[in-house]
Amino acid sequence: MRSTTTNRRIKARFAAPSLRVHLIEKGFLGREKTALDVHCLDINRYGLAVISARPLSPGTRLSLDFAGKYINESGVPAQITSCLPYQAGYRLGIQFRYCCSQQDYTRAMDNALSRIEGFYNRLAG
Repeated sequence: MRSTTTNRRIKARFAAPSLRVHLIEKGFLGREKTALDVHCLDINRYGLAVISARPLSPGTRLSLDFAGKYINESGVPAQITSCLPYQAGYRLGIQFRYCCSQQDYTRAMDNALSRIEGFYNRLAG
């Protein structure tokens, strides 16, 4: 039996407070609903955690744009996995869609997110 305190992540996340993240909520038929800038807490090639001014429901589909030193990646498909009150906002757990199923997987997306993860991994070390 698995402990409830066990971290369910299969890979460590790396602090990424300098990574700028623009989140675009996807509505019905993939239409854009709302957009907001969020504060990134940490990231790895499978997902990230951010602080948002407003809550979003688990399962909500997103498109993410990243900007930072040596980083510029747009249109990364993702979805909310968790939303919890945190400080003066909400902590959103986000999983990248490319790692959820074979039909969403692309080598280009895997490589791009791996480069971002590697950048913050080097900063941590």
